[in-house]
Amino acid sequence: MKSHARVPLTVEMKVIVAKPGLDGHDRGAKVIARALRDGGHEVVYTGLRKTPEEIVRATMDEDAAALGLSTLSGAHDVLIPAICEGLIKEDLGRTVVFAGGIIPASDRDALHNLGVRAIFGPGTSTSEILDFLNEVSSRKKSGESVGVGESSEWRWE
Repeated sequence: MKSHARVPLTVEMKVIVAKPGLDGHDRGAKVIARALRDGGHEVVYTGLRKTPEEIVRATMDEDAAALGLSTLSGAHDVLIPAICEGLIKEDLGRTVVFAGGIIPASDRDALHNLGVRAIFGPGTSTSEILDFLNEVSSRKKSGESVGVGESSEWRWE
């Protein structure tokens, strides 16, 4: 029997998928981690209930190009800024940050202004997230700024 799963020829980028705060629901994060892996990315899932400091440290230790944050608890307005500031403080401003989960539209501009390049809500297809990472890769190759600490107005919408 033939397998129809995509077999990537090369690893596209290393991505950390993290669950900040006390949120205990990680099914969505695991689905995204698997989809990114199947799409050719190297993925490290940090597990549940990570502090901003632990997430920044994992990003540094793994030398990740991208960080995906999954939040359902409503603490995104405190946790995501702390993570973005921590990345910049640790000289990881070239890291691309994207988020997913329950993030109200009224909170999204503030997160984008911090350098979060994409926010995916419930029901987003995994192919859209892969398309986002492909666009990030293309922009990086052409020398455009896409990291959390880099000056750029670009965001995925």
